[in-house]
Amino acid sequence: MATINDVAAKAGVSTATVSRTLNGKSTVDPALAARVQAAAAELGYHPNGLARNLRRQETAVLALIISDVENPFFTAIARGVEDIAQTAGYSVVLCNADDNEEKERRYIDVALQERVAGVVLSPTGRATNVDRLTQRGTPVVAVDRPLQANTGDQVLVDTRLAARDATRHLLGGGYRRVACVSGPPGVRTAEDRLAGYTDAVGAENALTRRAEFRAEGGRLAALSLLDEPEPPDALLVGNSAMAIGVLEALASRGLRSGQDVGIVSFDDAPWTTLIQPPLTVVAQPANEVGKVAAELLLARIGDSTRKATTTTLQAKLIVRRSSRRE
Repeated sequence: MATINDVAAKAGVSTATVSRTLNGKSTVDPALAARVQAAAAELGYHPNGLARNLRRQETAVLALIISDVENPFFTAIARGVEDIAQTAGYSVVLCNADDNEEKERRYIDVALQERVAGVVLSPTGRATNVDRLTQRGTPVVAVDRPLQANTGDQVLVDTRLAARDATRHLLGGGYRRVACVSGPPGVRTAEDRLAGYTDAVGAENALTRRAEFRAEGGRLAALSLLDEPEPPDALLVGNSAMAIGVLEALASRGLRSGQDVGIVSFDDAPWTTLIQPPLTVVAQPANEVGKVAAELLLARIGDSTRKATTTTLQAKLIVRRSSRRE
């Protein structure tokens, strides 16, 4: 691999001249700059951008710390972040916290050690702490779930309103006992979806189960609800991973979604239209969440004095046959 010394020797200039030329400095004589460019091209030399930026105490890299890389919602956020970052000349490092507070802390440590330019973070819960990042001057944008201190920029989705509307949709479709399968306590999105559901049915009629935002959690929660003396005839499900477990639970009891038990799930995963009947979903604008978050982060990198903002996007109910009695 060619080095800066190789380029300097071939062009007959100093390494300082090579560095200034390749960094776009206008103080280099055009004839010398042309020789350097020709030598670098012939040798296939590329500047070590990471080392250069480390000397400046910064890198053209953003860290994206998400809760669950297997969840299509978060992978869509990641795509949105990357699309904006790449256009602006930044690379993105993806970190999967796995809804684990210790893993999240370790990735924050990595972001500090690598001197990333900024962090997009989906907080795992109440214990998430970004003080070390902010004290170092590293910009942070929270997505999906707000930071408890409500400091810094954040991009959220109004899932409480969406959950209320989805529950009312089930009630309007003739289902009489609607239950909610929501995420674990302390996770803001789980609390919001449960609150929206309760807004629709009333606290006195609420029938709920809490579980991890995973398929097995959804399966066990659904089985528990189906074992109630008066089991529900419809379910609002916290996310698409849970929905897989819920559908497995219904199949194990010989129940059909829609006809026997109405189902509405958060997140429009690719498989939701491939099953029979297709799944009614609350589609969140995940890609847009990522893009807005990246734009806010880049703006914050450019101007650290900007006033912190909270952007709240709206979800959309997409009605399919799993929430219809046919």
